[in-house]
Amino acid sequence: MNTKNYATLDGNEAVARVAYKLNEVIAIYPITPSSPMGEWADAWMSEGRPNLWGTVPSVVEMQSEGGAAGAVHGSLQGGSLTTTFTASQGLLLMIPNLYKIAGELTAAVLHVAARSVAAQALSIFGDHSDVMATRATGCALLCSASIQEAHDLALVAQAASLKSRVPFIHFFDGFRTSHEVQKIELLEESVLRAIIDDRTVYDHRSRGLTPDRPALRGTAQNPDVYFQARESVNPFYDVCAEEVQKAMDRFAQLTGRRYQPYEYHGAPDAERVVILMGSGCETAHETIDYLVAQGEKVGVLKVRMYRPWDGSKFISALPETVKAIAVLDRTKEPGASGEPLYLDVVTAFYEATSTPLSERSVPKIVAGRYGLSSKEFNPAMVKSVLDNLSQESPKNHFTVGINDDLTNTSLEYDPSFSIEPDSVVRAMFYGLGSDGTVGANKNSIKIIGNDTDNYAQGYFVYDSKKSGAVTVSHLRFGPNQIRSTYLITQANFIGCHQWTFLEKLQVLGSAAPGAVFLLNSPYGPEEVWDKLPLEIQEVIVRQGLKFYVINANQVARETGMGNRINTIMQTCFFALAGILPRDEAIAKIKKAIEKTYGK
Repeated sequence: MNTKNYATLDGNEAVARVAYKLNEVIAIYPITPSSPMGEWADAWMSEGRPNLWGTVPSVVEMQSEGGAAGAVHGSLQGGSLTTTFTASQGLLLMIPNLYKIAGELTAAVLHVAARSVAAQALSIFGDHSDVMATRATGCALLCSASIQEAHDLALVAQAASLKSRVPFIHFFDGFRTSHEVQKIELLEESVLRAIIDDRTVYDHRSRGLTPDRPALRGTAQNPDVYFQARESVNPFYDVCAEEVQKAMDRFAQLTGRRYQPYEYHGAPDAERVVILMGSGCETAHETIDYLVAQGEKVGVLKVRMYRPWDGSKFISALPETVKAIAVLDRTKEPGASGEPLYLDVVTAFYEATSTPLSERSVPKIVAGRYGLSSKEFNPAMVKSVLDNLSQESPKNHFTVGINDDLTNTSLEYDPSFSIEPDSVVRAMFYGLGSDGTVGANKNSIKIIGNDTDNYAQGYFVYDSKKSGAVTVSHLRFGPNQIRSTYLITQANFIGCHQWTFLEKLQVLGSAAPGAVFLLNSPYGPEEVWDKLPLEIQEVIVRQGLKFYVINANQVARETGMGNRINTIMQTCFFALAGILPRDEAIAKIKKAIEKTYGK
């Protein structure tokens, strides 16, 4: 593999790299999980990095997300290419300005790390409840399912927005995509130049307010004209889907990576299809491949362009053989007849032809909710959804991934169902927030991704307390693209960085037979066995684990590192995993330490 154009980074950085290059003004206000996009932009501005046109973007931090949206609106009205990054309540504070930006037909792209909106409680984790609250603003909604997609579609959204004059919200799943680390192919600046049509930039400039060409905007309208003016935007929305498709086709010519607004994957004669948006598409894609290989007639339809909704394009993407469809929404709208994507799918079928509904065969369509606030969504759940479609009367308006013992909406699933291939190394590390475990593991996955031919993925689970709480790092690497956007359940390497976890956590609960178990232990090899809890001893014996210990705390003290054991445990992981020759691995780790902690 040619590593020249590859990098291992998280979703926020992948998007920020493109957004920074394609804008002149970036108004920011930090909100989890979108904050790193603004932080990257701010850092690059301070370094004097130029954008695509050779100028250094102005990155301005405002007093709130409402202020950021106002700054974006004002800057756009001046003719500057402008963006912002946000999520959750922050996006909701921008809604009044989004109506104006869209109503004035102003090209712009907002990048959103989609996150739960506080309802019964606040959550910093990911679902689609925030972007769904913007459906009526007139902004286009373009969804990315992976880090590679987020990097690529950030460019597609900008090109389509400039061409159509419809502002875009480009969104991807908070944490699951924004903070996951993946090896991706980076876009060359030449590709950005080829996709962004300079004429559309000049047109955007020419619409900027200037005393040299006075224009009147921001007026009030009465009943005599408001309705007519509101309908006048229709032609722009009618062609928006086509502009997205053209941008995607041009992108495919230049990069070889092909995207569709509605993309089907699976058996060509599928009878059961699941439809969804976001990172769940990757899990479904992987599960469908496994089930099709078993002879099942199943498929997945990935929705990338949610607004404007193109019902005819959507229908034509589905196989004609489909008999049952499950539409999965990552949001809840209490009291509604169904969640947003489900209602649009039903409407698309209802309006598909002029033939009366009673005279045509329409698939059975059921709705489901999944993954709210980053709730786990894995292949076992995808299989459960597809199994439900096999029933004579499939459960409708179901939930999957929880046990709803109140209103009994849940589908049951088999938690032992696993499709992870043996070619993928799956490593889990248990640490404390603030002990450096996550930072070291981010460096590990970047070393593996950047310095070997492996594809690599890292995902880091920590709660909203962060410092002092338990962190679990999930690392995967192997020879093929990794679509596993879910937690590891069968690990072939487990590192436990704190002895006390043995009594408190099921650190070996996900250990695969024959896995390596590395423990930071105050006890040496001669005495450690007798000090282990009985349950741990039983798992080690039953699963035939290879057990290693090191007193990392003692090593840290003796080398003047205080309580920082992270890089010591990292070195042990590389030694045991054998990914790189020993001396090379140590050199790479030292280089990563300099980069991470040098500042």
